[in-house]
Amino acid sequence: MTAPLPPERPFVKSSSSIAWVGPFAVFMLWLAVDKWLPLANPAKEIVRDLVLVAAIIGFSRHVLPRRALHWGASIAIGLAVFALWVAPDTLIPGWRGHWLFQNDITGRLKTSIAPAELTPLMLALRTMRAALIVPIVEELFWRGWLPRWIQDTRFERIPLGTYSSFAFWATAALFAVEHGPFWEVGLLTGLIYNAWMRRTGSLGDLMLTHAVTNLALSIYVIWSGRWTFWM
Repeated sequence: MTAPLPPERPFVKSSSSIAWVGPFAVFMLWLAVDKWLPLANPAKEIVRDLVLVAAIIGFSRHVLPRRALHWGASIAIGLAVFALWVAPDTLIPGWRGHWLFQNDITGRLKTSIAPAELTPLMLALRTMRAALIVPIVEELFWRGWLPRWIQDTRFERIPLGTYSSFAFWATAALFAVEHGPFWEVGLLTGLIYNAWMRRTGSLGDLMLTHAVTNLALSIYVIWSGRWTFWM
């Protein structure tokens, strides 16, 4: 008889990758075809959010965590990551303009929201998606599925938060690539999130941490007008 798993590192009873990857795939597909969609804002933003919520419910409702086990620490880490995210550009003038961050490989700074779209409704929709939807979509993929799949393609055999050095660093590196010209803070964020996942084995805590980071960053963007942080 095998010993029971610790409560913070349960096996998740789902053998289907689609439950973990589906919402992220829908999100990436939407970003790829966004400019060709025959919708104008704010209708496009509303439809996007509804599509993502439908994807989460349709694909992932059976694997969503019910709670965060360490909510106080998760909130604190989320705020620390926010501070880390904005620190280089705030403390060092011209930091983001260096060729290491803006080039033909990592891409160049741009914002996905036009000046004419900076209305209270659009800002509320953007903030809601960043704080409530994106953390679920991304954490299902980045911390819930990918590191386990890297360790074993029969990923359901691997408990959440199980550590392997290759999966740990590969996931962080790919997370950095996703963030383009912000790759260096994306890499540090990926390492911190991965370490917290390793420590807790709790996807709920990672979603909370990610949500706090995104909410704080959204408030900062609206307050400062530094719209390029909203890629």
